[in-house]
Amino acid sequence: MIKRTLSTFTIIVLLASYSFAQYNFEVLYNCECTTIKNQQKTGTCWSFSTVSYLESELIRMGKPTYDLSEMYVVRNIYADKARNYVLRQGKANFSQGSLGHDVIRAYKMGGMVPESVYDGLQDGDIVHDHSEMEAAMKGMLDGIIKRKRPSSKWQNGINAIMDIYMGEIPETFTYEGKNYTPQDFSNELGINPDDYVSFTSYSHHPFYESCILEVPDNYSNGSYYNVPMEDLQKIANYALDNDFTIAWDGDVSEKGFSAANGIAILPTDLTKKNLFEKPDKEVVVTQELRQQTFMNYETTDDHLMHITGMAKDQNGTTYYIVKNSWGEISDYKGYIYMSAPYFNLKTTGFLIHKDAVPKDIWNKIKS
Repeated sequence: MIKRTLSTFTIIVLLASYSFAQYNFEVLYNCECTTIKNQQKTGTCWSFSTVSYLESELIRMGKPTYDLSEMYVVRNIYADKARNYVLRQGKANFSQGSLGHDVIRAYKMGGMVPESVYDGLQDGDIVHDHSEMEAAMKGMLDGIIKRKRPSSKWQNGINAIMDIYMGEIPETFTYEGKNYTPQDFSNELGINPDDYVSFTSYSHHPFYESCILEVPDNYSNGSYYNVPMEDLQKIANYALDNDFTIAWDGDVSEKGFSAANGIAILPTDLTKKNLFEKPDKEVVVTQELRQQTFMNYETTDDHLMHITGMAKDQNGTTYYIVKNSWGEISDYKGYIYMSAPYFNLKTTGFLIHKDAVPKDIWNKIKS
């Protein structure tokens, strides 16, 4: 077991938990990560969470701390989704949402730039808001599809809309005195996109095989390794025990999820007035319950976040320390403590470095 020294964040969390007499957390693992960000009025949690994950990967690799551009990734994926939407003649998802593996695809296709080079805001903008831009792009794409004979010009039109709302992307830029293209910069960072894999756990696909997870935001048909629920948690625990963080995807629509309280739990009694006052009995999660809630839409992939550590409460229950992208809210300054039962039921999937997977699980997976 790797021992961690208590960081400033850990100390703040511990003080907060004692001061407010709700949950007393003992931090077990606390991997390094960058500061809390805010996706604001956009559905781009997938980029904020996975870019944060990549920033932690760079720290783990011994690189300097970087502030990478979430909106550069978002812009490249909008263009890719638009192409997919037109080629599928509108029979596909075009929205602000995507998944963690799309960040890896964008990194591979278009490279990366620092936040200081491209922040996705036009002059005078202080808040990210893609609602009008999304509507403009969707309207244009639907009009193109309706014509039945798309020209070769529509992609320039989509890029022009994004230029207006997000600003033009740089072909070259200077960072810390050195000139780069986005691809040059990503090459220098040293992240290998082929090192990252996704996992899920649903019994309508064979276990230990690759599958395509049927969720609306999986427009790119990204594949996941499907493992039993116990192995999904085993991978997460092994990763954190070995300094790897996790790009998490799951459901935050439950009554037991409260960003304002910094807690995500799965209580057996949802009628209690003070759900987040202190730890209480939680639901026993089984593979069958996971499957049932996925099939009846009780579990959906409505949010992505970044798991950076692990803790336990005063009753010994395991929690995952999760970095959110809604700003520094709650007593935990934007972090959320997610109980193991909540993780087991509400995780639709996660992205992780292949070296963070225990060898005994890899040995069971059919290539």
